[in-house]
Amino acid sequence: MADFTDTLTEDHIAMIEGQPVFFVATAAPEARINLSPKGLADTFRVLSPSRVAYLDLAGSGNETHAHLMADGRITLMFCNFQQPALILRIYGTGRPVLPQDDGWADLAAQFTLLPGTRQIFDVAVESVQTSCGWGVPMMEFDRERATLVKYHTGSDPDQFVAKQSGRTQSIDGLPVRPPDRYIEGTIPPVE
Repeated sequence: MADFTDTLTEDHIAMIEGQPVFFVATAAPEARINLSPKGLADTFRVLSPSRVAYLDLAGSGNETHAHLMADGRITLMFCNFQQPALILRIYGTGRPVLPQDDGWADLAAQFTLLPGTRQIFDVAVESVQTSCGWGVPMMEFDRERATLVKYHTGSDPDQFVAKQSGRTQSIDGLPVRPPDRYIEGTIPPVE
């Protein structure tokens, strides 16, 4: 029931664009496996059939960054909670791109930056798998949570940088590079 392709097709891209949530899984040797849900409208981009990226805001941890620096492997999963049932996984290698990194300006130009933007994860697609999704429930999308964007909208830029500069390790002690500046964002928080 599973089908594999080397790159994203137009049908894959259309399915991805219709999903309000996706999941990110990473791992590194001697570290916990990390699995994170991601939401916030308009934070995922298909840059080409073989490259995707997503905008990441500062939150409670930075495990994806640590794992990608240590290992590079990443899996992104999208589930269609409407019809037709479908699960789509993107397998690839990724890297965090921070505001101080070469390539930030070009990559950031692909997004509407949100207050508290910490980094953008740039992913090279190695393979794409689709499967039936018949066990995934049907659900209706209600609305985005505004809490994270609201929190960062009220942040003091100097305090944000100071807080992030102190976060240099994952929960398993792997190194993490913090951003060197606060990204103001160009849109107000969702009410």
